[in-house]
Amino acid sequence: MNGTVTSSVPPGRIEQSPARIDLRHLEKSLRRPRSAFSFFMSAVVGLMTITALVPLFSVVFMLLIRGGKKLSLSVLTELPPSAFEMGGGFGNAIAGTLVMVGIAALISVPFGILAAVFLAEVAPQSKLAQVVRMCAKLLTGFPSILAGVFAYGAVVLIAGGFSAFAGGMALSILMLPTVMLTAEEAIRMVPSKIREAAVGMGATQVQTVSMVLLPTAFPGILTGVMLAVARAAGETAPLLFTALFSNYWLGEGGHIDLMQPTASLAVLIYNFSSMPFDNQVELAWAAALVLVLMVLVVNLVGQSLSRTRTERDSQ
Repeated sequence: MNGTVTSSVPPGRIEQSPARIDLRHLEKSLRRPRSAFSFFMSAVVGLMTITALVPLFSVVFMLLIRGGKKLSLSVLTELPPSAFEMGGGFGNAIAGTLVMVGIAALISVPFGILAAVFLAEVAPQSKLAQVVRMCAKLLTGFPSILAGVFAYGAVVLIAGGFSAFAGGMALSILMLPTVMLTAEEAIRMVPSKIREAAVGMGATQVQTVSMVLLPTAFPGILTGVMLAVARAAGETAPLLFTALFSNYWLGEGGHIDLMQPTASLAVLIYNFSSMPFDNQVELAWAAALVLVLMVLVVNLVGQSLSRTRTERDSQ
């Protein structure tokens, strides 16, 4: 009771030093079956990955070689040439592609995000949500030509002609399931503590969704939108039934007319690649290269915006 601390070790007992561990048994060696199997499977996976990348890089290399030599400023700004005419370009096809993909995004993105909010927050376990989710998954494998046939019957026949609006409508059908499913998954990945904090502060469900969940899930939603845009930009079959093609600019007299046949890069590649004229074939290669670069730029911009938003939210 005088404040001193006595040792609990009995007298005469000597503390033993810890046993030494032989680290050689922890080292990897190909002589061991597990290490050899792990090394073999890693080599197989690496080889398969390189094999899968060979077609991709070969296509990109071929586009750079064959399409790059024809690429110039005049090609990007002039109209397509006639059968025996030299030169020309596909400036109207670039503008038409951007317009129709923009129309498709204006239709599919708002509806896709609203549907994702319903599936993830409003009634995630309801029968309607299950049916909508199943239909969206089925639409991800929907043949693109059927989307064109639907838009042909719903827009072209009623409007009385091919148009950029009909092409955008067909592309929106292909974009909608991708936007909806990726947005739903992004909203579901928002931590529940963030939802609870918003509710605890007195926020309504609309305020929680619009001011908390959607801004937090923005990087994932943007990734889904970019994937949908990349798919829509390269579609050809729906545009053959809806927008057809045109050798002229989309707008004349300073205004844009969306209710007339419109050129697109995908249809131009389809038309020119089968022609027996070297000039048109070279333009088809150049248009394919431009289309790939456009999709690449859109994806890089989307990833940059997503990364910037994520870094800003984490600070």
